[in-house]
Amino acid sequence: MRRINVVLKRFFIILLSTMLTVFVFPVSVSAAETSVAFYQPDLFSDFHSEDLTLYAKGAVLIDCDNNRILYGKNANTPMPNASTTKILTCILAIESGKLQDVVTVSEYACKMPQVKLGFSAGDTFYLKDLLYSLMLESHNDSAVAIVEHIAGSVEKFAEQMNEKAKELGCRNSHFVTPNGLDDADEGGVHSTSAYDLSCIMSYCLQNDTFLEITRTQSKQISNEKGTKTYSLNNHNALLTMVDGALTGKTGFTGDAGYCYVGAYEKDGKTFAFALLACGWPNNKSYKWSDSRKLIAYGEKNYVRKEISKNEKTLTIGLRQGVLATRRIAYPTKVQAKVEGFSQEMLLAGTDKIAVIYDLEKNLTAPVHAGDVVGQEKIYLNQCLIGTEDIRLTESVERFDFHWCIRCVGKKIIEMSISKS
Repeated sequence: MRRINVVLKRFFIILLSTMLTVFVFPVSVSAAETSVAFYQPDLFSDFHSEDLTLYAKGAVLIDCDNNRILYGKNANTPMPNASTTKILTCILAIESGKLQDVVTVSEYACKMPQVKLGFSAGDTFYLKDLLYSLMLESHNDSAVAIVEHIAGSVEKFAEQMNEKAKELGCRNSHFVTPNGLDDADEGGVHSTSAYDLSCIMSYCLQNDTFLEITRTQSKQISNEKGTKTYSLNNHNALLTMVDGALTGKTGFTGDAGYCYVGAYEKDGKTFAFALLACGWPNNKSYKWSDSRKLIAYGEKNYVRKEISKNEKTLTIGLRQGVLATRRIAYPTKVQAKVEGFSQEMLLAGTDKIAVIYDLEKNLTAPVHAGDVVGQEKIYLNQCLIGTEDIRLTESVERFDFHWCIRCVGKKIIEMSISKS
């Protein structure tokens, strides 16, 4: 009986001291007490380390593996972009799944200005044949015939164009016409930025049919009945000028000037690039000069390297952490882990890596092993290139009265066993 009384006495003394500590001396672990390092991303915004003396008012070179800007000049400034628009029209037509459909030409399509195929209202063509007309000769009437068949009208197709652009991450684009002719609607002027346009091209490169059509040097097409034949020639001169040139599309209107969007691939490097407002008559060749400069810049300054980071263990504070007694302590910290990271990409000597641990400074129990408590974000200059989940590696119960009772009871039992 006396032994039971002693045990109960110890129990209530420990319980009382625990409760006083809980309500009088709460402890919170600050960020400085954890091993988590909070870095700020490197604010690197000058994407051109040297003046290339480009003619274009808007220009960009991107890495097609991740659409990262490698060189930029007014890269995000929207400008009219003429027939370079047709790469978006072409990829949407391909993705419609209607390449073998027969298209009946409308009177409205026939009224388009030059350059045009020159068909008559009521003529019929296979849609894929009209895509050769669209991309090789840049025919404006073919563009309208294609989109009327796919969407029912130019206006409805423009909605599809703008939806696709947003899906691809374009933030400075507004498309009104499928052929790039200067126009405007309630949403604004038909325009895009050099960066948006190059991102669309980067997306198009993933489609074999797009490459098949746009890399064709010459093609003969006929109407469905075979009564009319048309000879088409590719106006993308860069395909024969530069070894490694993949594809491209020219453009010109009075508002846009000469424009070009293209792609290049060689030795493990794939670039997309765009040039807007690259001269007006009689400066038609400026776009070829600027294209060569952008490609040469990419070849000279960027090499493929591996970015890697080892697995890391982090310590995160727990709110309500208290030291109950000399023998009983509630955890004030919890361990977490983030897996290693490895990725190959094009890097220049001026590129900088930054890591941010995006997570709470302190957590509130209960927490469980495996819980995602934040993310490790890896930045290359301003671009997010990778994320890894930060996961807890241990569990901690809620700090409450029941936890205190269990801990005190456990200690009493341990003390009793040790004295017996």
